[in-house]
Amino acid sequence: MLREFLLRGGTVTFDDFHGPEEWALIERQMARVFPDREIVELPADHPVFSCFYQLDEYPQIAGLGSYFNNVTWEKGGFEAQLHGILDDDGRVMALVNFNTDMGDGWEWSNAEQYPDYIRYTAQSYRMFINEIVYALTH
Repeated sequence: MLREFLLRGGTVTFDDFHGPEEWALIERQMARVFPDREIVELPADHPVFSCFYQLDEYPQIAGLGSYFNNVTWEKGGFEAQLHGILDDDGRVMALVNFNTDMGDGWEWSNAEQYPDYIRYTAQSYRMFINEIVYALTH
């Protein structure tokens, strides 16, 4: 069903994958959906980074556990990367937020006990809004 949805123009975002073990998991599972397609890193000049907000870099959003340890990464995933699976026309069908936790940026956006976490909230909202606008316009 997921394959059919994506091939008919749908888009899906996968979030909160960190390090080589979790990367291997997403590769393995997506190979079941698209055995004939690779997950590719999206370059900095890809339209998803500028279709609404102009983002000069892909944000690494600290999960709450990492935040308490004053780092932005987890499980050996030091560099945040945006990957995707493309259809035959080059449209990104599946976005993979790798080595970042965009969802935590939303989840903790109004948590008074973490007042300086707001910087991650702003970054994650901008990136997700770009992903949504991209999905609606491509």
